[in-house]
Amino acid sequence: MFAALIPAISGIINKLIPDKEAAAQAQIKLMELSQAGQLKELESAMTIIAAEANSDHWIVAAWRPITMLTFVAIIANNYLLYPYLSLFWTEAPMLQLPPDLWSLFKIGLGGYVVGRSVEKATKNFKGVEG
Repeated sequence: MFAALIPAISGIINKLIPDKEAAAQAQIKLMELSQAGQLKELESAMTIIAAEANSDHWIVAAWRPITMLTFVAIIANNYLLYPYLSLFWTEAPMLQLPPDLWSLFKIGLGGYVVGRSVEKATKNFKGVEG
């Protein structure tokens, strides 16, 4: 959310601070604050995902993988099975994946990949084989 305000805040900085060098320093500080906020946001999301994965309740621990596997099944059906089945079966089922769900799949897959990468990098950084 803070990142969306940066262009407006930058414009205000340029208007309020007439000295170009001081304005540039304020811009740098603004970017540092933005990056720190984004890092905290990522850390918060990773903490939530880790807590869910380590939960004693199976549904809490498994809902993300179940959701992603459902998306994978739909995509496999539509792009691997359906083209071949439709050659022999005129009423082969093609599952519709609305654009919003496709976007959710891309975000979920990206989050999973980033989360696993950070997890492995953290283990390697700490000296633990992962």
